[in-house]
Amino acid sequence: MQIDLKQVEDAAKELYIRALKVLPPDIKEGFTGLVKRETNATGQSVLATMIRNITVAESTDNLLCQDTGLPIYNVEIGRNVQLDGFALKQAIRKGCERATTEYPLRSSVVHPLTRVNEQTSCGPLVPVINIDFVDAQDRLSIEMIPKGSGSENNTFLHMAIPADGIDAIKTFVIDCVLNAGGKTCPPTIVGVGVGGTGDLCVHLSKVAATRALGTRCSDAEGAKLEQQLTEAVNRLGVGPQGLGGDATSFAVHIELAATHITMNPVAVNMQCHSARRARATWTPDGLAWGF
Repeated sequence: MQIDLKQVEDAAKELYIRALKVLPPDIKEGFTGLVKRETNATGQSVLATMIRNITVAESTDNLLCQDTGLPIYNVEIGRNVQLDGFALKQAIRKGCERATTEYPLRSSVVHPLTRVNEQTSCGPLVPVINIDFVDAQDRLSIEMIPKGSGSENNTFLHMAIPADGIDAIKTFVIDCVLNAGGKTCPPTIVGVGVGGTGDLCVHLSKVAATRALGTRCSDAEGAKLEQQLTEAVNRLGVGPQGLGGDATSFAVHIELAATHITMNPVAVNMQCHSARRARATWTPDGLAWGF
């Protein structure tokens, strides 16, 4: 399957705008579930205000949040997809720039030392472009995630020791949620990476944090731990926007990898209540939009 890279560029632009303006259905359903379970009056009031803000933003064609985030593009390439990988990355970067300059969007991306903002949402190694190869024949998928600083600033890594086992993982996650408090604009999705190397562990926590609600860890033990931690986190009383209540988190998600016998790494990355993402998928039937 041949891919038109100009179409990829246009899609990369459109994905950024879509992600910032339309909340995925699973997140809206997540809010509905939290409202049903919230017992705290303040929590109920705050959730109602958040839902009303989302409705107003979408009905008036406005952004869900003023923070346009760090742009992340996750690319999945099927077995029979033919394209120039370098040109693909260039097309995505150009589309990201165009979304910022043509729409226009506020650029939140600066040089880490000079703090200079190019006003393009781009810079060294940004947008972040993750490329993976999947067991599908004729399919190319690009997911766009604008990751805001409020959630990204609450990223943590702990190189625990094996003797501390799963208890070290549980304790670290709980401590991270308490430390974040309302800074991540809860209710959150708490992404947890377990295993691998330090850098892989942090990456896995980001994958977990940006996974769709309702999905489960593919590992049975990981799925069991997800449920335990979700229940524990929502007993902490942090509540929506950190103002108290039951709805601290939509869910705790876990992604894991094998690790060294003398290591027990655990990482946490959080996603705010405006868990924005958008997806474009190319198949022989054409281009389809989704989440």
